[in-house]
Amino acid sequence: MQVLSVASEIYPLVKTGGLADVVGALPLALDRHGIRTKTLVPGYPAIMRGVENAVPRLTFADLMGHAATVLEVEYKGLALLILDCPALFDRPGGPYGDATGKDHIDNWRRFAALSRAGAEIALGRMEGWRPDIVHVHDWQTGLLPAYLRYSAEPVVPTLMTIHNIAFQGQFGADIFPELGLPPRAFAIDGVEYYGGVGYLKAGLQSATAVSTVSPTYADEILTPEFGMGLEGVLAARAADLHGIVNGIDADVWDPDSDPLIKTNYSAGNLKGRQTNKRAVAKRFGLSDDDGPLLCVVSRLTWQKGMDLLVDVTDDIVAQGGRLAVLGSGDAALEAAFHAAAVRHPGRVSIITGYDEPLSHLMQAGADAIVIPSRFEPCGLTQLYGLRYGCVPVVARTGGLNDTVIDASPAALAAKAATGICFSPTTADGLRRALRRTFRLFADTKAWMNMQKQGMKSDVSWEKSAGLYAQLYSSLEMKGR
Repeated sequence: MQVLSVASEIYPLVKTGGLADVVGALPLALDRHGIRTKTLVPGYPAIMRGVENAVPRLTFADLMGHAATVLEVEYKGLALLILDCPALFDRPGGPYGDATGKDHIDNWRRFAALSRAGAEIALGRMEGWRPDIVHVHDWQTGLLPAYLRYSAEPVVPTLMTIHNIAFQGQFGADIFPELGLPPRAFAIDGVEYYGGVGYLKAGLQSATAVSTVSPTYADEILTPEFGMGLEGVLAARAADLHGIVNGIDADVWDPDSDPLIKTNYSAGNLKGRQTNKRAVAKRFGLSDDDGPLLCVVSRLTWQKGMDLLVDVTDDIVAQGGRLAVLGSGDAALEAAFHAAAVRHPGRVSIITGYDEPLSHLMQAGADAIVIPSRFEPCGLTQLYGLRYGCVPVVARTGGLNDTVIDASPAALAAKAATGICFSPTTADGLRRALRRTFRLFADTKAWMNMQKQGMKSDVSWEKSAGLYAQLYSSLEMKGR
């Protein structure tokens, strides 16, 4: 089976979050199921610099007003198609915004171009190759299913995956005439959304099937609390909605061989974690003692519950804990963590930004990772924590609920617990969860059992890739 995957980022070339990890890892896992994937991504500077000897495969004289070329290249086992369009993608800053973090004003055009190019490939314009399935990810590729739906030609089945429904790609109606869609597409069952154009909504209406990145989140987004205004659209498509939990690359994230940590270790011998713990404390300027070291690797946002964590930092310190924070985001939250670090020198510390090697070291050295998200489609940091024996302390939502087994008395007795889950998602709920965490940490045997059980968890892509393979097969049958 041949699959065209289309996404706005891919690890290890360009990453802003979990989307890139999934897009980079899933094709490799699917390959073991006889599924060959080519992934179309924008030609950002980082991608153009990162690849060599790319071959032109398709040219556009006018793609959303600009000349563009689709290049093909193999990169670390991935078959990449790169949309080389300098006018749209060769610019400083990140994939979606400038160096100050402000969204590019023409994002509507940039990602319409990516979707249009993907649709043309799906329709067989690239000589010698045509996919059996098209898999698109998040709002940046939401127009692709719409382009196929409103094409006069027979179309390929499409799967639209929602990684986070909070990001929807909503733009004014004035852009519609430039999208190249027929007038009938600007309708409630098409791309129209509250009088404007909704890219994610267009994909949800037009794709053959819809998936999201955990079973619990698939249920949650059917409700007003989590559906972010699209719950009605999704409810109408509930029969076509699937929840498949993400996995991680178990070769990249392996404490037994990870070159980015201080000392390698395994579930059978956890002694190496102490060396990593001291290294984390040193990197963050924290005191070196035997108390629990908690960590956070996250965007510092309301969604991630970081305001709740700010509210309980004094409690963490009062109970003898330390907190290491790696992340960036809301300026007020960054300032609040810096203020906590000033109040508690040697006990609380923050490094602003993102550092991939440091994130590996933190998982290998911290005792627990705190993830108090108000909603979390899947989450990857708790999977890394499980893999590394860094016990997850998580809110009961989305993929966090699906992947962490709470340390209830029954689960502890059965030696099945892998973390601490809590609800409601409030400061008091988190405070109680952390008190449980500290009590469990004091029970060395129970804590070690949790670490080892977590490290035994299958957090790889193997099972989930099999579920995607089954879903692809069912879509292919529909397309015949």
